[in-house]
Amino acid sequence: MLETQLLKIWGALTAPAFSIGGTDISLWKILTIVATFSLVVVTARILKRILTGKLLNAVHDEGTRVALGTIVQYLVVFFGFLLVLQSAGIDLSTLTVLSGTIGIGIGFGLQNIVDNFFSGLIILLERPIKVGDRIDVGAINGDVIRIAIRSTTVRTNENINIIIPNSEFVSRQVINWSHTDRNVRISIPVGVSYRSDPKQVRDVLLKVAENHPAILETPAPDVIFHEFGSSSLNFELRVWTRTHIQIPKILRSEMNYRIFDELKENGIEIPFPQRDIHFRSTDVSLHAGSPERSGT
Repeated sequence: MLETQLLKIWGALTAPAFSIGGTDISLWKILTIVATFSLVVVTARILKRILTGKLLNAVHDEGTRVALGTIVQYLVVFFGFLLVLQSAGIDLSTLTVLSGTIGIGIGFGLQNIVDNFFSGLIILLERPIKVGDRIDVGAINGDVIRIAIRSTTVRTNENINIIIPNSEFVSRQVINWSHTDRNVRISIPVGVSYRSDPKQVRDVLLKVAENHPAILETPAPDVIFHEFGSSSLNFELRVWTRTHIQIPKILRSEMNYRIFDELKENGIEIPFPQRDIHFRSTDVSLHAGSPERSGT
């Protein structure tokens, strides 16, 4: 009795459900294809982890390791899928009509997905951005933590992960703060009184920069005498940092605290905005046109 039930179940699983190009497709063959393809996907992920974690240790750039591992992962999945179909007895040459139908569907409804897919390939191969880069795209500022084939994940300073379609990085302007290296220059504007000695101001600002541990010695800090402002002499302290690329506002804040203390200690005034008003003398009396004085 049990054998009879098992034979019926097996017969139902192996019975042809439909045909593709003369090849009968049964439920059992579909399950086999799904299971085998799932094994290929898992193998590709493990291979990527091994490549990025062990085999590519000689590549010090994390973004390069991740890009190479991701490309290998998708190649294994693609060719593995073709092998699974071939091993299942499906002749790929018979899928011409199906591929044409898929092409029409891509033209109408999947163009955004395809756009993001090929944009992801461009990012992985051309590498305008990579994992670990600090970027600005539109109004989003953050670190790239993951590049996938369809989208890229950016983490902001508020620890918010933002998923951005890859096409945004190909079609829009992207500011990459760490494309070649992680050295970033930060400018701090400073205004002082006209009674101040510009050379003394320069020395004080350079002293503040030299005493901050996050500021690099090479390239060296410098001070620009920017302009003669309406109520102040305007300088610009320019410094380089590698550790505060994610938090430039924190570095500016720390520098402003130190600059204020040093200027105060050296007797250098930070002026308020000033406006000079000049009154012109006239022979006309202020009350000449008043009704009381004219008698009306």
